[in-house]
Amino acid sequence: MQSATLPASATDPDDYKVKDANPELGERWLNSGSYGGRGWMSSERFTSTYDLVEQMFYLYVRVVKARDLPPSSITGSCDPYVEVKLGNYRGRTRHFEKKMNPEWNQVFAFSKDRIQSSTLEVFVKDKEMVGRDDYVGRVVFDLNEIPTRVPPNSPLAPQWYRLEDRRGGGKLRGEMMLAVWMGTQADEAFPEAWHSDASSVYGEGVHNVRSKVYVSPKLWYLRVNVIEAQDVLPNDRSRLPDLFVKAQVGSQVLRTKICPTRTTNPLWNEDLVFVAAEPFEELLVITVEDRVHPSKEEMMGKIILPLDTFEKRLDHRPVHSRWFNLEKYGFGALEADRRKELKFSSRIHLRVCLEGGYHVLDESTLYISDQRPTSRQLWKPPVGILEVGILSAQGLLPMKMKDGRGTTDAYCVAKYGQKWVRTRTILDTMNPKWSEQYTWEVYDPCTVMTLGVFDNCHLGGGEKSATGSAARDSQIGKVRIRLSTLEAHRIYTHSYPLLVLQPQGVKKMGELQLAFRFTTLSLANMIYVYGHPLLPKMHYLQPFTVNQVDSLRYQAMNIVALRLGRAEPPLRKEVVEYMLDVDSHLWSMRRSKANFFRIMSLLSGMINMGRWFGDVGNWKNPMTSVLVHILFLILIWYPELILPTLFFYMFLIGLWNYRFRPRHPPHMDTKISWAEAAYPDELDEEFDTFPTSRPHDVVRMRYDRLRSVAAVVLYVTPFKVVALVTGLYYLRHPRFRSKLPSVPSNFFKRLPARTD
Repeated sequence: MQSATLPASATDPDDYKVKDANPELGERWLNSGSYGGRGWMSSERFTSTYDLVEQMFYLYVRVVKARDLPPSSITGSCDPYVEVKLGNYRGRTRHFEKKMNPEWNQVFAFSKDRIQSSTLEVFVKDKEMVGRDDYVGRVVFDLNEIPTRVPPNSPLAPQWYRLEDRRGGGKLRGEMMLAVWMGTQADEAFPEAWHSDASSVYGEGVHNVRSKVYVSPKLWYLRVNVIEAQDVLPNDRSRLPDLFVKAQVGSQVLRTKICPTRTTNPLWNEDLVFVAAEPFEELLVITVEDRVHPSKEEMMGKIILPLDTFEKRLDHRPVHSRWFNLEKYGFGALEADRRKELKFSSRIHLRVCLEGGYHVLDESTLYISDQRPTSRQLWKPPVGILEVGILSAQGLLPMKMKDGRGTTDAYCVAKYGQKWVRTRTILDTMNPKWSEQYTWEVYDPCTVMTLGVFDNCHLGGGEKSATGSAARDSQIGKVRIRLSTLEAHRIYTHSYPLLVLQPQGVKKMGELQLAFRFTTLSLANMIYVYGHPLLPKMHYLQPFTVNQVDSLRYQAMNIVALRLGRAEPPLRKEVVEYMLDVDSHLWSMRRSKANFFRIMSLLSGMINMGRWFGDVGNWKNPMTSVLVHILFLILIWYPELILPTLFFYMFLIGLWNYRFRPRHPPHMDTKISWAEAAYPDELDEEFDTFPTSRPHDVVRMRYDRLRSVAAVVLYVTPFKVVALVTGLYYLRHPRFRSKLPSVPSNFFKRLPARTD
């Protein structure tokens, strides 16, 4: 078999590497003094908190309201709206029906780079007179006279302006309240403003192109300990029931095992764990059911409980259990049955609590961005601040067809902790320029920020996919920043390749330019964090099984996607799933190869050391052999020098390797990940659906290959060694049985791996 064919760009190895960028950031930016000779800006240095992005200037127009507008001479009323005109760009507010004193409070932003006029015109028009003379009045501004506002200065106060005649013939009846100023993307009005570079968007698409900040819902683990039940009588009194409990929270359904003994007083004592989000909208539904037949189950009783009534637990101490009366299924419809039900009722014994000591995992632990427990009472103070400037993208590939040509409407999403940010969408360009800066608090340096670039397919036209279903925003690429690899207080400006693994091989979708800075608040606090476990203590005192972790993470991810999808504009499910790595748990032959060779590279150091000793013993290099013999004699004669010599040697090795330290933050390595060398069949297997859509003979061949790999692993693994290690582990001294990992173990686990 031959390796996967790669794109032509893959022939250059530097094309997949992180490159240095030298953007004109805010801290190095000096004003040009004027624009077109009109003197908009002074010659002083522009001061702003946006020091990680290039300064982009906008003309802002805030249309607040109007009063005392004249009615139409034809209709006797007025349906007013405002049109803001600057050169060829026109922005419109919504209209009000038959209202002489309307309020809009809408902001328009015109990019300075695209201004081709010296005057700004703000019209008031009558929608009812469209097609006829819809003009009511206007206000005209000379761009030379417009003031400049620099945050954090207070917003510019709007003023009342008298409406003028179209031909400048004099003042008309009616006034309009406006504020016009020149500012940057640091202005508070920027996220909600109508932008001139998105003037072709209409309808719901206007909201979908704006920048926005989202917050993930607060997630809790809900632990339901099903202890026992009493007096659960089956409908068929001639047999004893096979009872189990089914619990449901929203779309999550879990069930206990069937009680091993047939009885009307069953005992289970099983834990069922769910994911719940604040505000608690779902209910806990508990049902006791009887397995009458392998294909038939009958409900014996039911109870519905709101989640906000349960106790919130902060540690491993058990909460109080309670008995609940079960509502008999099928009874109570008749009055005689109701009286009978009041006299006799089945009961269930539960211990239910909301776990505040866990961190609810909604992303892969390899790329976790937050490790704080759910309960705010257990949070430690932040250790630093992360500032990220999303600058631009270069050389993006066309993602869809429009008017017979390829185009891309790109936006960027960044996720760290509970905070998500979404930049505005730049329309119809392969080189979008965002220049937006955001800030996050950092509670643990061993975390990862994820940034993804997407193509916006919801611009207001009711877009459909090729299959006729609702359009989905397309994934362009993803970048990760591991904070533990960053130097504190240093500004990083790099261009990251957007690499995507496709069935045809690795493909570069473009480049994303970023600027970021990690500022530590206390070095001592940082060192203190490295000695503590990566997750809260409850994850070690009462750990979940591997299957539970995968299932709960999937449920948490669905809840986050559902809640963020209800925002305005929505952060869509396909975006959230891509950012949270929905398929990171799936197995593939390529990933197995990558992990195998990572292990081999770890063992290669010991193998190379053995070869070096062999070369010394065989006198392949006489000078080296003589020096080793002299050192050996000195250490034998003066054994107290063994440890100092060892530490000195390690110091020299560290000093030598320091010269070759990485200059850039780590990024995807196509060689280590085996993305370049994967065979076409391996990639086809990795991108196959579940259940498979491939022919039976192909699936059988893949299973045979997997069996052969497993057979080789079992053959080369000594059974006696495995049995010895397992036995010693379970027979270890109680002193080594602490559930919490040791300080050296915590430090080692927090070191950056080559997983990225």
